[in-house]
Amino acid sequence: MSTKKVLLIVGGCFLGLVLLFAGSMVVAKLLFSDKDKGFVTGPGIGLIEVKGMIVDSTEPIRQLRHFAKKDSVKAVVLRIDSPGGVVGPSQEIYEEVRKLAAKKKVIVSMGSLAASGGYYIAAPATVIYANPGTITASIGVLIKFSNLEGLFGKLGVSSTTIKTGSFKDAGAPDRPLSPEDRAMFQALIDSTHEQFVKAVAEGRKLPVDEVRKIADGRVLSGEQAKALKLVDKLGNLPDAIEEAGRLAGISGEPSIIQAPKKKVNFFEMLAEGAEGRFNGVLNKAAVGRGLQVTYE
Repeated sequence: MSTKKVLLIVGGCFLGLVLLFAGSMVVAKLLFSDKDKGFVTGPGIGLIEVKGMIVDSTEPIRQLRHFAKKDSVKAVVLRIDSPGGVVGPSQEIYEEVRKLAAKKKVIVSMGSLAASGGYYIAAPATVIYANPGTITASIGVLIKFSNLEGLFGKLGVSSTTIKTGSFKDAGAPDRPLSPEDRAMFQALIDSTHEQFVKAVAEGRKLPVDEVRKIADGRVLSGEQAKALKLVDKLGNLPDAIEEAGRLAGISGEPSIIQAPKKKVNFFEMLAEGAEGRFNGVLNKAAVGRGLQVTYE
């Protein structure tokens, strides 16, 4: 094969790669535009959805802050369908909802489930809607441990732990909890539970003692929660959107605005993928020791 043909083939391949890359960038830009969905130019209602276990607060916080800065967004509806999750992310979302509610009306719409951490993030909203049959409340904290000492013994597996303090391996699956371990973990969840109770009392403007009476982990229907002042009104998502428009002073049916998706960056995706795998290892290690304190 002549040199000229080789150069033509190589050049054609290179050009094809360039065109493929350019096409990918165009598609990514169309899919992940900075513009709000719906291209609404007038006043509207922001809509944020929190679904599933709450393990990361990054995306809800990004959307809450985005709407806080948008003058065209006159109120925000926070749709929650979550059984709860990890304490830290739930508290972070709660704080951002509280900040936004101080600037704009925030109306929560509970789906089938908004319990524990799912209720926690709803508490500081301006108005909370729930369906009559929504499962909610579950104000409580737990931490789980697995003792695999007997199983390890049957398998002929033994372990040795070298530690710097008596509590460093507390909750490890290869030994039972000591009375001191149990007291330490009980103090931990008691402290976290009290934070939950105070957050609900502050968000709902209820006496702390009144919240504490029902903060025993019990689940409630939306109807029951309304009777206990944990929920303001019974209704669905359209009802919550209509309420948001009314409170924002928007005449007629309000336009719905959704926050733009996060921009896609190839190198960030690689970094986040590696970070996600690393965090997954850390989370598995924490769960192995029973150190995941959760609102669930």
